[in-house]
Amino acid sequence: MLKKLSVRNFTVFAAADLECAAGLNVIVGGNGTGKSHLLKLAYTVLATLAEGERGSGSDDPTKGYLATALARKLTGVFRPDQLGRLASRQQGRSRCEVKASFKDRGLDTGFSFNSSSKTEVSVDRVPDNWSDKKPVFLPTRELLTIAPGFAALYANSQLKFEETWRDTCELLEVPLARGPRLETIKPLLEPLEEQLGGKVVEGTSGGFYLKTADGTLEAHLLAEGVRKLAMLARLIASGSLTGKGCLFWDEPEANLNPKVVKKVAVTILQLCQAGVQVFVATHSLFLMRELDLLLKQEEFKGVAARFTGLHPADDGVRVDQGATVDEIGEIDALQEELSQSDRYLAAEAD
Repeated sequence: MLKKLSVRNFTVFAAADLECAAGLNVIVGGNGTGKSHLLKLAYTVLATLAEGERGSGSDDPTKGYLATALARKLTGVFRPDQLGRLASRQQGRSRCEVKASFKDRGLDTGFSFNSSSKTEVSVDRVPDNWSDKKPVFLPTRELLTIAPGFAALYANSQLKFEETWRDTCELLEVPLARGPRLETIKPLLEPLEEQLGGKVVEGTSGGFYLKTADGTLEAHLLAEGVRKLAMLARLIASGSLTGKGCLFWDEPEANLNPKVVKKVAVTILQLCQAGVQVFVATHSLFLMRELDLLLKQEEFKGVAARFTGLHPADDGVRVDQGATVDEIGEIDALQEELSQSDRYLAAEAD
């Protein structure tokens, strides 16, 4: 479990210290305030630690391997022309510093690089051990329709897609869970399958389908919002989203109607209850309110939650945190939605 992420001179952040909840973490802000950057940075660290044993061929992390692996993952996830582009823009040379602290202190990791760095980082804190659980990153668009064969194509071609797409497509092709894990999966999977009206299955010649009582439909023929739900269902069914893992989801509400967003909010909190640490980036007032309402219900009162508000400031982006939405200050993107509602009601009253 990630407990704290600290950054200095990273993209739009002069300085930011994010305290993380064991359950739900919601990052809210307008466009350009760094929501996705924080998700991707945390994901990069966790993914590097999860891939380390296989990538290095060693049980023990080393500074040399981490320096290369972190730089490679940062470049693959963010796709800058060179690594130093991720350092905050300042006159002269600036240095970016990143520290990730975990509940398991043996995973604590720190590294830095400067604005002139091309492909190298300096490792300031070497973890004692690797992570045993891969994180999951869900981008704003669905990946179910491109997953078959995408990872192999990515490995053999110079594609400009972010590496998070490759990683998630690999997980979508993981075989379905069997045995004891099914019991922990069912409570999460069945409500999603009810919403979908069927089960997500893999065709004999590749590709995913939605199998319903009326027949089988290709994933390409489903609405994108339905495909996003189907993608989530597949990851749960394979066991990728169970246990002590971590989910990063960038704008879950994108291309979903409000009725489906309500279902997604419930699933997010159910994942938290199942032991998954969830990070969500959003600027949707509807999703924020739905999560806030659910957290107040008896069913979800045990879910630890942390809200993070991102605010443009003279020296970059300011970070406010709290246990509730009310503690993170006014977010411009949310205020615009509230203002429109007020204007609409006023117009109706005239």
